[in-house]
Amino acid sequence: MRSLISVLLFLILGLNSRSQDCLPLELGVYADWKELNNPVISVDGTKVAYELAPQKGDRKLIVYDSEKQTYDTLERGFNASFMADSKVLIYKIAPPYLLIRKQQLDGVKKEKQHKDSLGILFFEKDTIMKFQDVNTFKFSIKGGSLVAWMHDENFKPKADTVSQDSTSKTKPEKKKAKAKTKTSFFQVFDVVSGKLQSYNDISEFEVSDFGDVLSFVKQTNDSIDSVFVFKYHSSLEFPQQIFEGKGVVKNISFDEIGSQIAFLYSADTSKRQIFSLGFMGQKDSRAKIVADSTHGSLPRNWTASEHFKPKFSEDGTALYFGIAPKPISRLKDTLTADEKVSVDIWNWKDGQLQTQQLKNREREQKRTFLAVYYPKQNKLIPLASEEIPEVRPDYKLHRNFMIGSNGKPYEHLSSWEQTRYADLFLVNRTAGTSKLLLKKVNSFFSLSPSADYLLFYNTSDSSWYSMQTRDQSQRKLTTNSSDIFYNKENDIPKEAGPYGFAGWLDGDKAIVYSRYNLWLLDLKSNKAAPLIEDTEAKRYRYITLDKDEALLSDLIYLSVFDEKTKQTGFASFDVNSKKITPLLHGEARFSGLMKAKNENMFLFRKERFDLYPDLYLAKSDFANPVQMSEANPQQKNYCWGSVQLVEWQSFNAEPLEGLLYFPANFSSDSTYPMVVYFYETHSHDLYRHITPRPSRSVINISEYTSRGYFVFTPDIVYEDARPGQSAYNSVISGTQSLLERYPQIDKKRLGLQGQSWGGYQIAWLITRTNLFGAAMAGAPVSNMTSAYGGIRWESGVVRAFQYEEGQSRIGGSLWEKLPDYIENSPLFFADRVQTPLLIMSNDADGAVPWYQGIEYFTALRRLGKPVWMLNYNNGPHNLTRRADMEDLTVRLQQFFDYYLKGSPEPIWMKTGIKAVDKGIKTGFEWAEEHRTD
Repeated sequence: MRSLISVLLFLILGLNSRSQDCLPLELGVYADWKELNNPVISVDGTKVAYELAPQKGDRKLIVYDSEKQTYDTLERGFNASFMADSKVLIYKIAPPYLLIRKQQLDGVKKEKQHKDSLGILFFEKDTIMKFQDVNTFKFSIKGGSLVAWMHDENFKPKADTVSQDSTSKTKPEKKKAKAKTKTSFFQVFDVVSGKLQSYNDISEFEVSDFGDVLSFVKQTNDSIDSVFVFKYHSSLEFPQQIFEGKGVVKNISFDEIGSQIAFLYSADTSKRQIFSLGFMGQKDSRAKIVADSTHGSLPRNWTASEHFKPKFSEDGTALYFGIAPKPISRLKDTLTADEKVSVDIWNWKDGQLQTQQLKNREREQKRTFLAVYYPKQNKLIPLASEEIPEVRPDYKLHRNFMIGSNGKPYEHLSSWEQTRYADLFLVNRTAGTSKLLLKKVNSFFSLSPSADYLLFYNTSDSSWYSMQTRDQSQRKLTTNSSDIFYNKENDIPKEAGPYGFAGWLDGDKAIVYSRYNLWLLDLKSNKAAPLIEDTEAKRYRYITLDKDEALLSDLIYLSVFDEKTKQTGFASFDVNSKKITPLLHGEARFSGLMKAKNENMFLFRKERFDLYPDLYLAKSDFANPVQMSEANPQQKNYCWGSVQLVEWQSFNAEPLEGLLYFPANFSSDSTYPMVVYFYETHSHDLYRHITPRPSRSVINISEYTSRGYFVFTPDIVYEDARPGQSAYNSVISGTQSLLERYPQIDKKRLGLQGQSWGGYQIAWLITRTNLFGAAMAGAPVSNMTSAYGGIRWESGVVRAFQYEEGQSRIGGSLWEKLPDYIENSPLFFADRVQTPLLIMSNDADGAVPWYQGIEYFTALRRLGKPVWMLNYNNGPHNLTRRADMEDLTVRLQQFFDYYLKGSPEPIWMKTGIKAVDKGIKTGFEWAEEHRTD
């Protein structure tokens, strides 16, 4: 730690005199930098809450009340929600950061550490109620007055602080065996009446959408496990027992108004549990089992699945649940560990590789098939099957038909094609019958609100089509002569998909996107028309403000992005009158639009490179929005750079754009080093704020400009089979253009940095140019011929698809295009490298096999080239542990400062760190011999 502090001190003192006016950003201050998270607005728009979370330490919940014009700070508050009357805020309270850290240092097990509490804030009374050790809480934001929560399973309530459990037996119970199903102390609170009810041994609960009714499961564990299901209404004194059995109950569900209840029940408490569907209707006093493994409508030896929570349709007429084959009984194990064999058998006919199958094993074991139960008719219908495994449930529109799909016949293609295919079926939800609609669909599709039409996009001619589901006749709705509907920015060797789908309107009308515009597709009249008269190179996109909305309303809200200026904004659009009303637009990035449920009050965020994305509150006209937050007022004390959009022509004479970030306190009389960082495209980030934080894999641009660097982020235009040369044509041309334009950029002090795909391109570039004095490549592919057949371990998928149709852009197999694979592999040209290189390749990288970094490192080492490699043990593709991120941040700084600023060379670069000193020495200290050039 002492060495890290000394390094940071040097970095600060080593900067020029401009630090007298502002402080340079450095690692030691990042912990105090806050993120604004989880903003919420009350239904009536009068109250706002959001979290401010430092990178280390305790977060705060900020609550704004417009009626009182007050801000309240709730220490360590998070996960806040307003109740439907906007008079109460429910939130959780984390234990103090330092307390948890001390318990971790003391070796206290996680289950014994302090837990979250629950807070209930009453605005009218200006009071807060708190409850300790709360695991989870629920209430409905649609209405009602009940809040319910489960305490941590280790929570022990004080005898004199809880009400009597009305569900307990009156006679003494026998000593209980250890519970097989986890249970907890459970409480229900009515925020209107103030009544608090408490219950022991509760395993789960659910609150109805409108919050007046809830249900919970009481689990007792005597010699035979007993389970009880209770229904509780806010108007009742005691809960009503609606079910009793031996075994377990889980996955309780209500219909929207709380009049019907469903759950899953198993009489078996062993690991092999066979579940049945329980149901209680509005007029029932008790729940009953309506579907089990003996039900005649289910396939033989199939039953209800515990891995799908039953859910009612919005109108309550249908109950969707999952079915699956009964769990297989395992024979008693009679073999010792030495007598067992464990082998994966790879078969070339398998749809998925064994690596995928093993990754997906648990998911496949839990695979569930959709079924529906109609309470009024007491009718059960399986909808999905082995032949049609995926069926999209219809919870809101109550259509008689649904879309089913089966991708199994094309599963093997996913090993070398990025495209995913499926056969589509029309499934009758009242009869359970189905018919084939389309084969080998590879793009977007959606069923119209009436179910009379299927809307789908055809990648072969880049057009939208409709199909009448009755007779399967097709009609072409759009052509690219009128507008561009395919993604013109697509630059990988596969057919481009559509720009997207906004949603359905009433009357079987849909809104889809072209490059800039919105188009109205009328499937009944087979007409298509643009909605906005003149887009002026501005890209309009629909913003979802109400997640409960099944159909788009006549008045919709749009995001606006100007491709030329990169300015953004919001607009409202009346679909009927085709009137567009600009609401907000300017030299900033506007995002995160939210609307109060019942009022035209809006939240949004505004940011620039030098402006943190704070929160604003606006009325319907968005005039004079009020700033709700100032997350990081300390930013004004630190040196901050600036950014410009730059343009140039590539070596292929293509017009390109990029961003040039200027050093803080830039002076035209000085020269500065520059780091070129890139991935694919960055110019659209002109107004993006970059919060100072430790590096997960790439440089922090705010940090580097604060410390006196230029940073250049060029856009790259790709050609199939030439990804390396494409990067060269774009990046090197852009760099040379800037050197000619800005004499303040020191051409002898240039660096390169990138991660993953950017890391690969850097590894390739330094085999073709000596322009740069230092380069850092994170997770680079160095040898496409070996990476082609490698595995992406996070998914188990072979990497071939990435080269044939994906980001690596070769456009064919290894045997079809071997020269291209070799030409684009840096390893085969490592002898040309003259740029010192730092590699990061982590041994738990699930995207790029870390041996790709090893191959390049050992090649450069064999050739006597200066090269270092960082392997953060158990580190993923991008680092997640803060200790690792802080370590990488320092090493990146030291590496670039040594080569581009003439700073001293640290020991880890000069002599390395031996394995015996791993975890003991960092090597951050300066070596005795300092650079002088």
